[in-house]
Amino acid sequence: MEAASVAQRSGQGAELAGKYLTFSLGQEGYGVGILSVREIIGVMEITAVPHTPAYIKGVINLRGKVIPVLDLRLKFNMSHKEYDERTCVIVVEVQGQAAPMQVGMVVDSVSEVLNIVAGEIEPPPSLGSSSETENIMGMAKVKGEVKILLDVDRVVGEGLLQQLSS
Repeated sequence: MEAASVAQRSGQGAELAGKYLTFSLGQEGYGVGILSVREIIGVMEITAVPHTPAYIKGVINLRGKVIPVLDLRLKFNMSHKEYDERTCVIVVEVQGQAAPMQVGMVVDSVSEVLNIVAGEIEPPPSLGSSSETENIMGMAKVKGEVKILLDVDRVVGEGLLQQLSS
């Protein structure tokens, strides 16, 4: 990572402080900014969409609105896990090309809403290439655990939005 980018990220803790919805994928804890979360629902029937990447499970009909759904385990190259009673879909709002759009993210389980202060947030580790950590806004140390704070706009990704809108 470049020195300027490291310096820029070191001051990020203050701007990243706030409330996060935390959830788990496998043994790892993650968080997304609560302001981007629209609702949390149980897994419902997902209609597959042909010619999409494997991590895009399809679409759901949520109160008359068609919402694309992606499986975060598959998006992050984790092994597939059968959905169970704790599996949830977190519906988030991301910035689409023309307007905001809602996208569902399948997670193993939702934990809690945490208020994370600036002192608990560190920049993501340098893992060689910036593309490996582009989804990560920061690492929060809360209650003796590390939570990976995700940038939902990057997790969903512009490429995904373009593919879904076409």
